[in-house]
Amino acid sequence: MSHVAIVGCGVVGAVLAYELSQVPGLTITVVDTKPPALGSTGAALGVLMGVISHKVKGKAWQMRQSSIQRYETLIPELEALTGRKIPFNRQGILMLCLEDRSLASWSELVQIRLEQNWHLEMWDAAKIGANCPQLNLEKITAAVYSPQDRQIDPTALTLALVEAAKLNGVTFQFGVTVLGIESKTSYGENVSVCKQIQTTAGAIDVDWLVMAAGLGSTALTKSFGQLVDIRPVLGQALHLRSENPLGRPDFQPVITGNDVHIVPVGRGDYWVGATVEFPSDGYEAVGDESLLAKVREDAIAFCPALADATVVRTWSGLRPRPEGRPAPIIGNLPGYSNILLATGHYRNGVLLAPATAQAIRDAILGINT
Repeated sequence: MSHVAIVGCGVVGAVLAYELSQVPGLTITVVDTKPPALGSTGAALGVLMGVISHKVKGKAWQMRQSSIQRYETLIPELEALTGRKIPFNRQGILMLCLEDRSLASWSELVQIRLEQNWHLEMWDAAKIGANCPQLNLEKITAAVYSPQDRQIDPTALTLALVEAAKLNGVTFQFGVTVLGIESKTSYGENVSVCKQIQTTAGAIDVDWLVMAAGLGSTALTKSFGQLVDIRPVLGQALHLRSENPLGRPDFQPVITGNDVHIVPVGRGDYWVGATVEFPSDGYEAVGDESLLAKVREDAIAFCPALADATVVRTWSGLRPRPEGRPAPIIGNLPGYSNILLATGHYRNGVLLAPATAQAIRDAILGINT
């Protein structure tokens, strides 16, 4: 029996816990300083831009593809196991094209996806107007519709994953901080083995340690002598409420344009976001109200009826962005044979969580991919 400790219980840590709980012979403990989904996960919009992404080959595309595929089975699986309803928008994503010069690249992507057995559609103004009459066609050249991409409520997903993992025997310790590790280095070797983690709730013996702590990974890896520099990028969003659903009530896809997302969340409610705000000193991020106002203005420009919507709430969160290297960071922590990184997903934590879990599972089981 191998003991796996996971540090962090955002969506990535929660998916890890659930997927690993189905592997025979593993005992799993999840540790987090806060309750689940209170970090970047709780602030995310949950837009799963996989097929409509311009990533078309290599690991970046394979992770998106496998995650989109896994979500189709994961959501009904979790709902059946827990009895929870997880808001999961299966009506796709509509990407607005605001410049003619972008049409050639989108047409090329449509053909590539067809060859990869995925489906995208190019829509002209007439088709946009027929399907989404709430949109201002004066601002839009064309659109790309991705019927196989999705949107999910990240908090509801994470809570369902935690409950399902508990049912499968996973232990969760919330309000617990990791203080350090005890490791052993074999004589003549440069690689250490983590034997135990020390926490505010006591010591935990481990065979594997998985770091899924997002921004918390920086301080922890530094204390292990192998700094992984992950910095915050702030995002602000708002919840708007209209008296009625905008456009066709029977067709409510996510609408995105110029990096602004309009996310239907039921009964005339919409999430709109999000800003991308880099901290001036690298580590401290403070929201700029004018940037959030600009996001709302852009959404209204696409969808004028949003001007009459009421602001229900606004919120912000910090995305974990690796410094000087691509996101996410998945694999061994240098200097340790049994510490794995599953962190630094930046803006794609919800999207890439299932693929991340598969990669970590394969690493623990010694499967080469």
